[in-house]
Amino acid sequence: MKRFWDQARIAEAEGRFAVLLDGKPLRLPGGNPLSLPAQPLAEAVAAEWQAAGGEKGGEMRPEDVPLTRLVGTAEERIAPAREATVAAIARYGETELLCYRAEAARLAAWQAEAWDPWLAWAARQLDAPLRVTTGVMPVAQPAEALAALHRAVAGHSTMGLAALGVAVPALGSLVLGLAVVRGEVSAEEAQRLASLEEAFQEEFWGIDPDSARRRDAAAADVALAARLVGLVPA
Repeated sequence: MKRFWDQARIAEAEGRFAVLLDGKPLRLPGGNPLSLPAQPLAEAVAAEWQAAGGEKGGEMRPEDVPLTRLVGTAEERIAPAREATVAAIARYGETELLCYRAEAARLAAWQAEAWDPWLAWAARQLDAPLRVTTGVMPVAQPAEALAALHRAVAGHSTMGLAALGVAVPALGSLVLGLAVVRGEVSAEEAQRLASLEEAFQEEFWGIDPDSARRRDAAAADVALAARLVGLVPA
């Protein structure tokens, strides 16, 4: 769409923060004004709109405002359906990526070295010890561990759930997603850990362009999630 504003700024009201475009509140797709819980987050959203399209009359793309789109999802979709969101995210624990090891000895060794510390972290910090298997046949996880992972997800704010909602599918790992949102691992390192098999395959076959594009898109999602929780309590 065409940029119709000159200036984006923030305004505070009753401890919440609005983003104003030439003095008019930025509204969500549903029509309500965007209302944010932290000043740094509001300033970051305003900065997206100040840069989008370059100047008044310029062409703005949805890709110019990724943070706005994520917080809009949090406000319009996650907040009204919190329990369903928690359940959907927590369900990734049933097929936790870090629990499935390759049959190839060298790759399995890579995975053990890189992933075992994070399973130990989940057991220690989240009270969620998980079972490891070889190959792709499903392994049933202990009910107590799955319940603990559900509690860990449920303990996050609406914005934290929004961050998990993009990081966990991008990584294919609930454990790594929780670690990113809690500041235990960087987005870059989490993406590296989640992509061990791709890195292993590339040693033999070279880089596949389609795989690289998917990995870059996933990395962007994880980076966005980490950025969000750096701006507002998760």
